Amino acid sequence: MGPSTWHPVAEELTAAGHQVRVPSLLHVGAGEPPFWPRIADAVRDGLGGIPTDQPLVLVAHSNAGLFLPSIRSVLAHPVTGSVFVDAALPARTGPTPVAPPELVEFLRPMAVNGTLPRWTDWWDEADIAPMFADPAMRRKVVAEQPRLPLSYYEQRVPVPAGWDDHPCSYLLFGPPYDAVATDARERGWRVAHLPGAHLHQIVDPAGTARHLRELTAGAA
Repeated sequence: MGPSTWHPVAEELTAAGHQVRVPSLLHVGAGEPPFWPRIADAVRDGLGGIPTDQPLVLVAHSNAGLFLPSIRSVLAHPVTGSVFVDAALPARTGPTPVAPPELVEFLRPMAVNGTLPRWTDWWDEADIAPMFADPAMRRKVVAEQPRLPLSYYEQRVPVPAGWDDHPCSYLLFGPPYDAVATDARERGWRVAHLPGAHLHQIVDPAGTARHLRELTAGAA
């Protein structure tokens, strides 16, 4: 998804006195795999101008959770907290597949010359419509989506040892990520639940921002 999905939360956090950056990952699917180094570099480049002694809290949504260890490994800044929001978790050891085999097989017939449709075009309208309370926001988010290559979902992302040397937490919106939230709890992380669909941060940015502050209180 594009950065517009997080701009409303960023505005809430900024109004509360926090410095916020929302890096764009829209072009990381260009070229040949592996794609994960480009994601890490895009986040690092998005922090330009922030002193390297400034502590950071990282927030990853959805599939981006798999890349958080790689992002952490390229940052010069101290990371004092990471929050996974309705997100996939990196493997506890070894590289993490970006998509399980059943998802790759679901996507394969959709690819045209190796390129997939936009994410919102994968699903039925009955699945997508409840994620958007505002038609204007829906148009903006849908238009901003990249079309990723199938090979993006066939890659495996490294999990550098020691990436989680800081407090990690999980914010659950709802199924199918409830099992992932249970995994986070079993890892000893703080877990909070803000009921909603997968893009609930654009429906309730104030509630999302509040939970992020609570989960990372004292982190930075």
